[in-house]
Amino acid sequence: MVLILLEALGALVLLLGIVWWTMFSGRKNGEPPNRAPAEPTEAAADKPSAPSN
Repeated sequence: MVLILLEALGALVLLLGIVWWTMFSGRKNGEPPNRAPAEPTEAAADKPSAPSN
């Protein structure tokens, strides 16, 4: 019985370690700042738009 509890505790510690590692092992300076959406280029303006019904 004690062996089963120790195994369950070990699995829980391993799971928590994996979760901790994946949560806090990201980029060193965090996420890059969001850039403003790019303005449409001339090539995009030349494309015909989808017909509306």
